[in-house]
Amino acid sequence: MKLELNGIDVDCFIGERPDERTRTQRLRVDVVLTIGDRASETDERSDTVDYAALTESIRAALIVAKCKMIELAAKVVCDLCLADTKVSAAKARVVKSGAIAHLESAAAVIEAAK
Repeated sequence: MKLELNGIDVDCFIGERPDERTRTQRLRVDVVLTIGDRASETDERSDTVDYAALTESIRAALIVAKCKMIELAAKVVCDLCLADTKVSAAKARVVKSGAIAHLESAAAVIEAAK
């Protein structure tokens, strides 16, 4: 089963240019988790990922990480998701908008499995 968390907004330091290191910017994070089917059978929260807690953990991790590159930010998110014992695979997409003139956004996507 796949569980998607879409549109996690995080204001954090991201970027390598000197001006980017002095102000926060908004990232949008989307996550696709591969989990077991148990929750679809039991309808119990204990049989799935606590996505409220995971969302806050993702936000906190990116705030602390102060990544220069969105590629590393995506890896931070993916690794955090895989730390949950109920997750067997994860895909993280990190989108940074408005950093460069004439470019709406840039995104990094990473997939990993246990």
